[in-house]
Amino acid sequence: MHTITLGTTTIDRVVEYETIFLNASWMYPNVEPDMLKRARAELGPTFIDESCENLAISFHSYLIRTRGKNILVDTCNGQHKPRGPRMAWQHMLDSPDYMRNLASFGLQPEDIDYVLCTHLHTDHVGWNTRLVDGRWVPTFPNAKYVMARQEFDHFNRLNAARPDYPVNHGAFEDSVLPVVEAGQALFVDMNHLVEGTLDDGVWIEPAPGHTVGHVTVHVKGGGVEAIMTGDMFHHPILFLEPGLETQHDYDVALNNQSRKKVLDRLADTGDLLLTAHFPSPTAGRICSCPTGFRFRFLEDK
Repeated sequence: MHTITLGTTTIDRVVEYETIFLNASWMYPNVEPDMLKRARAELGPTFIDESCENLAISFHSYLIRTRGKNILVDTCNGQHKPRGPRMAWQHMLDSPDYMRNLASFGLQPEDIDYVLCTHLHTDHVGWNTRLVDGRWVPTFPNAKYVMARQEFDHFNRLNAARPDYPVNHGAFEDSVLPVVEAGQALFVDMNHLVEGTLDDGVWIEPAPGHTVGHVTVHVKGGGVEAIMTGDMFHHPILFLEPGLETQHDYDVALNNQSRKKVLDRLADTGDLLLTAHFPSPTAGRICSCPTGFRFRFLEDK
């Protein structure tokens, strides 16, 4: 993804993993082989492998630079996080490129002012913390970690009810609670202005369904808005097969409502959709069509 410039604000992509292939049925249990074949013919091998069994997803943060502030949106999987047998592909992942990629923008962890959490799933909070002398401590020591209070309270209740059970595969304990204990968590309503104004700034809005307190991140400048949708969309096959449902949604119907609201808002405008898991070129626009909506990557002319 090329740098996106919205007035005086820029958005860049900080990549942890450009591509990891995951089994399509693990992500979408109702997917069928013919769907994957049709989608591969349109999307190509960058997004669906040759066997038509695995989908390519990316793990990346967004770096927003605005009004002298450096803002990270979601922090991917993290370094050497124990995730156990239920998430074997994530267990103890080694992701050394993430900090190098952040440094390529001239930034060190100390330079980050805000970390915005669209939700608290393991692959969105991993780099919130790092291991120092056997303890998980905030990776970004000067940042406020902004998270919806509804989201935190939901998982905190689960953690209190079953402290022996690893909530979010252990991510709540090693990537969220240390931030809270350090006094760096900022709990906010699901509607919250982070910087600037709604005409020229950064804010979050409610988008529940994937999780209880899932939010979208909105950036506006120069008359153009970009919406970072967290896990509302995992893969562009959804635009070809809108009936697919991810098994990871807390409330499928509610997530579908939140998704439709965003698509209606973006369709046939100059505004941008930025997902958490589409491999490069990642960013795009929404077009309406007789069957619903299509996604067009920015590099497609």
